[in-house]
Amino acid sequence: MAKHKKRKLNAASGGNKHHSHPAKPSNPAKAAATEKQEPTIPFQAEDRILLVGEGDFSFAKAIVEHHGCCDVTATCFDSQPELLEKYQPQGEDHVRYLEEEGQTVLYGVDGTKLDHNKQVKKAGGQWDVVVFNFPHVGGKSKDVNRQVRFNQELLVSFFKAAGPLLAQDGIIVVTLFEGEPYTLWNIRDLARHTGLEVQRSFKFLAGAYPGYSHARTLGNIEGGGAWKGEDRDARSYVFRKKAAESGGGGGGSVRMKALAAADTKRKRAVDGDSSDDEG
Repeated sequence: MAKHKKRKLNAASGGNKHHSHPAKPSNPAKAAATEKQEPTIPFQAEDRILLVGEGDFSFAKAIVEHHGCCDVTATCFDSQPELLEKYQPQGEDHVRYLEEEGQTVLYGVDGTKLDHNKQVKKAGGQWDVVVFNFPHVGGKSKDVNRQVRFNQELLVSFFKAAGPLLAQDGIIVVTLFEGEPYTLWNIRDLARHTGLEVQRSFKFLAGAYPGYSHARTLGNIEGGGAWKGEDRDARSYVFRKKAAESGGGGGGSVRMKALAAADTKRKRAVDGDSSDDEG
């Protein structure tokens, strides 16, 4: 509880707990678009948040430091030695920050077996928000159809494992790059087949998370590299358990209504924003 109080005080002193001012993208065209667009943040500072498949933990650090999140468990598939080797030096710095802020960092967590992971269960049984940013199996095959199938299997297994961990009003958020081959994954249908329903989707704006950078599965690009995944168009999808299974009515969850109301309030001051869609 002490760590929660600490983060809430930091959030209060840092401004709006729901979103921060987006950092300026390096691309001028994207910078102009960002100025016209307020980001959608699918969580609140006090939510119990489980992050799955973190790379160098830059996203985890951003939501704690800039969004005041006070109850975060950030996990990665790599072991601790693998993480430190692949994402040096930033990985170690991000982990140190999270632990100093009283947050939980777990290594060697398979996103397809969350419901059987003892570390995750010990960290907390029911989560308000489970986030999986840019899931990908890696370069298992050069054949597009096989690669699509491998990633579909990953998502289905993740949905099945994450569903039982949700609080009654909890949500799952998955972010993918837009365009092919990602649209071929048919993420909405995959979720429906696992007992989830799509609440909404919205453009993912990396600039809303200062310090965040897209981490490749293989690790840092040698020599620094110029590939910036965070500059590509991406979309986040929000799922919840189907109403009959969650025990809720047909009017949508209290959590989603609150988030939608906050979005509407922000957008009244923004002309021409059509980033969100329903279902």
